[in-house]
Amino acid sequence: MSIESYSPEAEIFTDSGGEDPASDFGDDLELNHFDGLTFSSRYYKLLEERKSLSVWRIRNQFEDALQNNQLVIVSGVAQTGRSTEIPQWCAEFCLSAQFQHGMVVCTQTNKQQAVDLVLRVADEMDVNIGHEVGYTIPLETCCSSDTVLRYCTDDMLLREMMSDPLLEQYGVIIIDQAHERTASTDILLGFLKNILLQRPELRVVVLTMSHVVEKLLGHYGSVPLLNLEACGSPEVVYYNISSKDYFSSAIALIQEIHRTKESGDVAVFFTSEEEVHHAWSIIQSEGPRSVEELDQIRPVILCQSQQGLRPLLTQQVGGMNSRRVFLLTQQQEDLCWTEQSVNFVIDTGVQTKMVYNPRVRAYSAVHEPISRCQADIRRHLCGPTGKCFRLYPEAGLPQAETYPQILDCNITPLVLFLKRMEIAGLGPCHFIDRPDPEGLMQAFEELDYLAALDDDGNLSEIGIILSEIPLDPQMAKALLASCEFDCVSEMLTIIAMLSAPSCFLQPASQSHRKFQHPEGDHFTLINIYNAFKEKQRNQYLNVKTWCQDYFLDYSALMIADTIRLELTGTLNRIELPISEPSFGTKTNTDNIKRALLAGFFMQVARDMDGSGNYLILTHKHVAQLHPFSSYGAQSHKLGVPQWVLFNEYAPSEHNSIKTVSEISPQKFLEMAPLYFFYNLPPSESKDVLQEMLNAEDSRHCSKKQTTNGSIDADRSCAYETQTDKCVIQ
Repeated sequence: MSIESYSPEAEIFTDSGGEDPASDFGDDLELNHFDGLTFSSRYYKLLEERKSLSVWRIRNQFEDALQNNQLVIVSGVAQTGRSTEIPQWCAEFCLSAQFQHGMVVCTQTNKQQAVDLVLRVADEMDVNIGHEVGYTIPLETCCSSDTVLRYCTDDMLLREMMSDPLLEQYGVIIIDQAHERTASTDILLGFLKNILLQRPELRVVVLTMSHVVEKLLGHYGSVPLLNLEACGSPEVVYYNISSKDYFSSAIALIQEIHRTKESGDVAVFFTSEEEVHHAWSIIQSEGPRSVEELDQIRPVILCQSQQGLRPLLTQQVGGMNSRRVFLLTQQQEDLCWTEQSVNFVIDTGVQTKMVYNPRVRAYSAVHEPISRCQADIRRHLCGPTGKCFRLYPEAGLPQAETYPQILDCNITPLVLFLKRMEIAGLGPCHFIDRPDPEGLMQAFEELDYLAALDDDGNLSEIGIILSEIPLDPQMAKALLASCEFDCVSEMLTIIAMLSAPSCFLQPASQSHRKFQHPEGDHFTLINIYNAFKEKQRNQYLNVKTWCQDYFLDYSALMIADTIRLELTGTLNRIELPISEPSFGTKTNTDNIKRALLAGFFMQVARDMDGSGNYLILTHKHVAQLHPFSSYGAQSHKLGVPQWVLFNEYAPSEHNSIKTVSEISPQKFLEMAPLYFFYNLPPSESKDVLQEMLNAEDSRHCSKKQTTNGSIDADRSCAYETQTDKCVIQ
């Protein structure tokens, strides 16, 4: 049965007699084949708009390619309608087969982009969100048994593969934004090569830009390639500006654009959120000094790290005649696609990227040029009639495609996922770009330390449980250990607070001292969350006002609450016990530290000189307490703890350790694997621990000798100790 036979637009897009099929809608368009209801008048209005999109030029080609091939690549710039129209055509393809092979899923790299696309597509298809069209993003699902087209983030589709390795509920899988080269998208593209061999009825569509096409064709072989061109191209103006002067030049260019009185909003790309907020302050202060006859400039921040799911874009930003200036970084460029008012783009040509160093197990900020692929994305933000100002020479971008994230990130969670897929019998992942060998070795070593692997390098029982928990393996191990130490409730709170955006609006505020806990920052987070939940239960209190009074981010605390609820559901699903809360008791405090050490024993440091210079045991780098740590705030009064466990080492933030709690070396030796201890590099801190370990061994041997009362027992004890150390080393 052909695709057209079930297409709502069949009468429009099927050629007959050389006449333009779009001249008449036809009677059979009155019923929507997806829900059986009559089309609304808005459907026909939107249909006329959709026909003007560039993507409609290749509809027949696309349908033929999809009918006759398992995999189709569509290349072209954004704002051509590909992310909204192609998924609908794929839904019609599945409908023509009565969904015998499954429904349609379309991945996105940004969760807000997924939601925005669902809103638009449901409107175009004239169906209800959450029914025929839905979405799945972290912490939120809006789908039903009637859903035939679903948008989701690429990491969520990866998690689905754990229970459905061949993705058998889908007839068509669309990988959108493949050019962004996220780690999850690359893993999906690698596994789909295997899945296509085992499921000949499956169809895969890859939407990308021209810079990545050659690499994809080399990966998949001879497959259909459809090129999609935009309707027109914006004007591009180059500037030969020093890489050190891009910020001031961008601010000056905003004012210059405003003085031209040309209509349209402005989008400006900076390297970091700090630059974005700095630019916002400058524009706000300079606004009143603008020429009186000109409209006001209204800066709008598009950074959403502290704002929950929807950025500040939705807030009121001035009158109808004011010119908006959207301030954003590379991570927020997708949030500007829905703004048709943008007529000018200022591209600074640089970005700040977080790169993972496996040797020190930490991310560092790297300032570098963007790729030509990223530059093309930015250029088309202003539409075919706009202007793009590039603050670099025409030959100033050395790299064509975006650097694969899988080469820059901590791949330990991905390696855990890959080992889980081996159990499912899916076979090896065919990487487009193989991860760095050093990163792979570090990932396997870390999983081995966490007892996630058995002696043969396969996933252990603990590893299988860790893969079921949607967390970084270290956090998952700490949560799993809390089940043994009866502190699950407290550990759920700590992990939820660490996983959500920071709840501190002004991290150095004196208002936070009320929540500080003497045992450390992890315990302070529990105090804040418990206080938040207590205020929520008070029906006479405005919780948002309370958060403002204490400079706490309400949206971040709500996200933490949602994460905690999801993790609780995961523990219930895999039947792990959840103990009753007992926060504040000495036993509970000790057990929380034991559970934290079970997962984060690789992140322990010792104060070398009593002044807050901490030597990190694993790589001997020296770091200081982050100034926002409760210990940092009170160190001048109480001194600093000698041994600490930390959540993050941040070389880019003044070489500091963040989220710190005091531990004892005895607890560290109790919880850390002995072979991890012996693999630590030589240091004074290791010598101190070794002396404690030797003393413990001596006490153990003396007790055994006294009990047995024989020389043979003494010799046996010494032999066991030596053998143990030799094997581990």
